[in-house]
Amino acid sequence: MHRAPHPERHRTEHIGWLRAAVLGANDGIVSISSLLVGVAAARGSEAELLVTGGAALVAGAMSMAAGEYVSVSSQSDTERADMARERAELSEHPELERQELAGIYVARGLSTELAEQVAVQLTAHDALAAHARDELGVSHTLTARPMQASGASALSFAGGGILPLLAALLAPTPLVLPAVAASSIVFLCALGAISARIGGAPVLKAVLRVALLGALAMALTAAAGMLFETA
Repeated sequence: MHRAPHPERHRTEHIGWLRAAVLGANDGIVSISSLLVGVAAARGSEAELLVTGGAALVAGAMSMAAGEYVSVSSQSDTERADMARERAELSEHPELERQELAGIYVARGLSTELAEQVAVQLTAHDALAAHARDELGVSHTLTARPMQASGASALSFAGGGILPLLAALLAPTPLVLPAVAASSIVFLCALGAISARIGGAPVLKAVLRVALLGALAMALTAAAGMLFETA
C-alpha cells in the first residue's frame, strides 16, 4: 500500500536570511545602544543623542547592506566559477567525473558496487546537480543570495537599532544611560530567544551569549564616554 511521505520541516532552508537578519539586528542593538550609552556617559545633550543615534542608524544600516552584499556576492561568484569548471570537466571527462562521484559515495560508506550504481543513475539524471551537491557542497537551499542577505541585514539593523534610540528619546535625560542599557539587554535577550527558536538551537545559551556580549560592549563605551567627559 502506498503511503504518503510524512511532512518534515528543516530549518536549514532559513539559513540564508536568518544569519544575516540575526547579525543585523544584534549589531543594530549593540552598536546604537553602545554609542548612546557612551554619549550619555559623556554628559551629551538630548540633541547630541538624537544626532548620534540617527546618523549611526542610517550609516550602520547602509554599511551592513553593503558589507553583506559584497561578502555574499563573492561567495556567489565562487560558486558560479566552480559550477562552470565542473560543467566543463563533465563535458571533457565524463567517465573520470563519474568515477570521482562514485569515490565520494564509497568514502561515505557505500560499497564499491553500490556507489558505482548510484553514480551512474545520478549522472544519467542530472550529472551537474549531483557533482554540485556531493562534490562542491552547493545546493539550492544553501546557495548564496546577495540581495536577500543584504536586504535582511539592513532592515534588521535598522529595526534593532531604533529600539535603543527610542528608549533614549523617551527616557528622562538623567535616566538615559540606565534606560538604554537596561532596555537593550531586554531587546538582546528577546532577539537571542527568537533566533534560537527559529533556528532550533538552545534558547538559554543564545540568550546568555548575546546579553553578555552586549553588556560588555555597553560597559566599554560607557567607560570611554566617561573618560572623554573627564578630559
